[in-house]
Amino acid sequence: MSPSDFPDQAYVTVPPSFSSLQLHPSLQKGLKELGFARPTPIQAEAIPPALEGRDVLACAMTGSGKTYAFLLPILHHIMEKPRGITRALVITPTRELAAQIVESLNDVTVHTPLTGAAVFGGVGMGPQEHAFRSGADVIVATPGRLLDHFRMPYAKLEHLEYLVLDEADRMLDMGFLPEIKKVLRHLPQKKRQTLFFSATMPAPIAALTKDLLTNPFTLNLQRQSAPAVGITQAVYPVAQDLKSGLLVALLKRGDMPQALVFTRTKHRANRLAAQLVAAGIKAERIHGNRSQAQRTQALAGFKDGAYQVLVATDIAARGIDVEALGHVVNFDVPLAAEDYIHRVGRTARAEATGEAFTFVSPDEEGDLKQIERAIKKTLPRVTVPDFDYSAKPQTKLEVPLAERIAEIRKKKAEDRARAAAKVERRSAAQSGGARPSAPSGGRPAAPARKSSESRGPSAGSRGPSGGGAGAGGGAPKSGAAGRVRRGPHRGQGGNSGGGNSGGGNSGGGNSGGGAGGSSRGGGDSPYA
Repeated sequence: MSPSDFPDQAYVTVPPSFSSLQLHPSLQKGLKELGFARPTPIQAEAIPPALEGRDVLACAMTGSGKTYAFLLPILHHIMEKPRGITRALVITPTRELAAQIVESLNDVTVHTPLTGAAVFGGVGMGPQEHAFRSGADVIVATPGRLLDHFRMPYAKLEHLEYLVLDEADRMLDMGFLPEIKKVLRHLPQKKRQTLFFSATMPAPIAALTKDLLTNPFTLNLQRQSAPAVGITQAVYPVAQDLKSGLLVALLKRGDMPQALVFTRTKHRANRLAAQLVAAGIKAERIHGNRSQAQRTQALAGFKDGAYQVLVATDIAARGIDVEALGHVVNFDVPLAAEDYIHRVGRTARAEATGEAFTFVSPDEEGDLKQIERAIKKTLPRVTVPDFDYSAKPQTKLEVPLAERIAEIRKKKAEDRARAAAKVERRSAAQSGGARPSAPSGGRPAAPARKSSESRGPSAGSRGPSGGGAGAGGGAPKSGAAGRVRRGPHRGQGGNSGGGNSGGGNSGGGNSGGGAGGSSRGGGDSPYA
């Protein structure tokens, strides 16, 4: 879809203040206390037609203020309606973005009775079920977990009047389009107002808009062909093994009070965060292998200033919105220009200013040139005068895959040996001490008793399903040990247990990569 498919429909010129938009006084009061005096362009363009009840199709860049562009008209409409009924549903691709939207809702509705609830994987379903049953005014949900609730009788949303699809192109990229279509089939087919927001408009998304929207007001504001004008961009050429040292040097100069740092993989995020902490820098990481509680804690700590650095992967960073974030660092060059724009768009949000640095090693120059061609700009190269570019790195960031596999296998073998020894000790204790444990897992010398009993210690080492062996944690060959052995081969692409959307398991998203994972394998899994 080309820009010509979005005719200019300038509804209004940018008003001098939010008061010009005729929003409910309680919302106006909330906006004033938040320090929002003037709407952003997308808010100025999208809110008036949305207040009139029209469908809206908006193509807008990240950081443009689109959250309040769809929240404010919806909240205005439902302000005077009876409570206890969910009237609005917002569908969004990631947990972080869902949480961010609900936080924005809570901030602006502080003087109203309106309520919002976030529904996503990686946490228990109980509080989310309560939100459905009690009729939270606005539910903000990821597709996978929403489908989990739709399997239950309490999640009917029969009174739904407003539907929002946010970051629709990213949901397409993450493979959520089939799940979105399933979600839509669960919604009541009566007339509703739909607000559709996307940074780009690929063909499948354009087709979806035709099915969902009726005579929409369309606007195309600064489609993402380039980063925001307030971002100062620079490239730091450096050898791959010296990137960590260069980042530490830049952080210790005092020019970056806070920085969001992007890595290519979850493994690199873990290693980099550990190296920063070892260098005396307060750092945390956020990615798909971390539990929802860990991700929430990391993001909250970063927002509060407890951490100077938050290391993130691309997918997990969707929805990270830190007020006045001054610096974004591409520790690894992204593979696509769109990812570069999304990354650096975490700074200079809502017409602010910020700096974006990209570390490029010789093998990444080709990827960087593709980005420069896409954004139609050659980025300046910068060297740090007091940094030793010829130094030998103290530790390597990237541990070879074979070494990681060997380390995991060694640990699992040790765990199995300890479990087998524990089973033998328990068996010996239960028999009254008549049979001492064998020195190396062999059979103890003892008078023959029941055949099944005489095989107990040896069977315990194999992890049988019954008796004390199972409780002792013996690992069957086809069980957890097998899943861990496969882990390193799959770890860079996302863990099967991460952020599961299974029913009510609060352990989803654990680093074990399998425990408690949803059998469906979709939903919010490694991408959220």
